[in-house]
Amino acid sequence: MLISLLLYLVSGAITGIIAGLLGVGGGIVIVPMLTTLFAWQHFPPEQIQHMALGTSFAAIIFTSFSSFMSHHKRGAVRWDIWKSMTPGILAGTFGGSWIAAGLSTAVLKGFFACFLVVVGVRMLLESKSKPGRELPGTKGLAGVGGIIGFISSFAGIGGGTMSIPFMTWCNVPIQVAVGTSAALGLPIALAGALGYIWNGWGVPGLPNWSLGFIYLPSLAALVVASMLTAPIGVRISHALPVGKLKRCFGIFVCLMAARMLWSLL
Repeated sequence: MLISLLLYLVSGAITGIIAGLLGVGGGIVIVPMLTTLFAWQHFPPEQIQHMALGTSFAAIIFTSFSSFMSHHKRGAVRWDIWKSMTPGILAGTFGGSWIAAGLSTAVLKGFFACFLVVVGVRMLLESKSKPGRELPGTKGLAGVGGIIGFISSFAGIGGGTMSIPFMTWCNVPIQVAVGTSAALGLPIALAGALGYIWNGWGVPGLPNWSLGFIYLPSLAALVVASMLTAPIGVRISHALPVGKLKRCFGIFVCLMAARMLWSLL
């Protein structure tokens, strides 16, 4: 148990830095790490991915808070975007978690990996946005939020891998997109965690100290470590040039996708 807690702490520390650096909730790190650690601890194979997703959402509640507060102090959060997208995000994430809870681990892993490939390649290609392109109106942002929330519920992520490319496509500066994305991770995480608690409640065979599909010991270790290291990632993100920040994001996402595809094969 001690070794497991140490590994969770290391995972949380890495997650916090990446969450602050890239404006993501950390799920693209947490989920692959948790699936590996849960398998190592001999959790029920048919529930491993669901528990990784649920625990990831619960951890993102804390990492996104720590991250977006640091970005907010630097004036890098667009709260008008946050207010418009949040209603759609809440509905999409909670609804999607109901569907995801009924899917197999292999299907969820495959979806997660393919999704990351698309996002990572787009960021590496650094496709240029039209100079005049702007964000849609309130209803349009709510609709985009619903799509992001729905997809996030299948992948256990805070939505940064979609919201950041969307905002930069609409000519929002990358540092502001990263900060706003970190804030958007909070409603996604809240809705996702509630959905996985509800759908995992009473499922037979789950390990002790589980709250639905959330494994509490790993959650505690992840939260403690990630909240301490998230501000470090924020400082790095504001020191990096825009091009390097985008390439870091793209490379990181592609590596996570390769890891997930390898585990499936």
